[in-house]
Amino acid sequence: MKTILRDFLSSLLSENWVDASLLPITLIIITLTAILAYLFCHSVISVIVKTATRRTKSDWDDDILNERFLKAFSQLAPAIVVAYLLPDAFDNESKMYVWLTKLTEFYIVWAFVHLANQLLQNLYDAFDKRQKYKIHTLRGVFQILKLLFVCIGVIIGLSILFDKSPLAILTAAGASAAVLMLVFKDTILGLVAGVQLTANDMLKKGDWIIVPKSGANGEVTDVSLTTVKVRNWDNSVTTVPPYSLVSESFQNYKPMQDSGGRRVMRAIYIDINTISFCTPQQIIRLKENGWIEDNDNAEASHTVNIELLRRYLERYLSVSPHVRTDMIYMVRQQPPTPQGLPLELYFFVNNTEWKHYEHIQSSIFNHVYAVVKEFGLLMYQAPSGTDLKSISQ
Repeated sequence: MKTILRDFLSSLLSENWVDASLLPITLIIITLTAILAYLFCHSVISVIVKTATRRTKSDWDDDILNERFLKAFSQLAPAIVVAYLLPDAFDNESKMYVWLTKLTEFYIVWAFVHLANQLLQNLYDAFDKRQKYKIHTLRGVFQILKLLFVCIGVIIGLSILFDKSPLAILTAAGASAAVLMLVFKDTILGLVAGVQLTANDMLKKGDWIIVPKSGANGEVTDVSLTTVKVRNWDNSVTTVPPYSLVSESFQNYKPMQDSGGRRVMRAIYIDINTISFCTPQQIIRLKENGWIEDNDNAEASHTVNIELLRRYLERYLSVSPHVRTDMIYMVRQQPPTPQGLPLELYFFVNNTEWKHYEHIQSSIFNHVYAVVKEFGLLMYQAPSGTDLKSISQ
């Protein structure tokens, strides 16, 4: 190209003007050619690729080969053109040629790293859009890959600028490893913790977790290399370092949601003074009202009212349409307390959604509170001001 340009200028200018203007004109031509190469890739090749992806049935190519990726790809064209044409413009020993070559090579490295990171970002966005893959903790993995490409790009870029081999740059970095570990401590810890969380299937986006130390209680909205974001049920957001989830305990309710059964474990406190043997009249009344069955073998001589209540409540749970009878359910006594005798209901409801769970639980215990009196029992309630006032009168 340089020879052809010199011959063309010689036909128009004197020899002195040719020597003075040859280099600037060559650089202008190279610059214009690089700009045209970028415009050609961005305006022609990109349009062809986008048209082809729109005609395919799959959405993956649309997500990966999007506008941002094609723009990053087009940014490679000028650097390749400059690297190809630059040797014709200079003497290989020229200082300007050496520096322009280094800058061009450095730009090519940056463009490749940018292109690779954009490809990874598009892949992550494509996975995140699909419900099948959205539950997996992929963001940390893609951030690790991005960080790896950036580190490789930095090492190669420094080796280009300082005329050193990449191995020499790695050796120098190894000598300052202590400083690097201090600077990137959170990143390194997050990297290790992210691998552990993913490998052991401990946490996914969308899980409901409770982290007592951090005060987090809600849904995981984001899992990155250095942070786990939890949207609490009061709509506040708590940010938790991933390594704290590995080094300390946290509670994950996702297995409970997947099981389809959510546990209820609540006790009512019976006034011990109301516990007694049943009279024949009580037995008859309870049978007439359907509170006990014939197979209860209730006899006034040895049947205790709280035992009949316990049997009734277990039958009530067994026929409730909201209780998972394929999971354990029972009514049991706990050790007596100063507030009375705890009678605990332990069962699982068949709806894990919070609002429905609370409604089902409330409906069941509304019935429990109302039926206690039918067995001649009273629930314990601490004396209030009104109670004390009535006593004083």
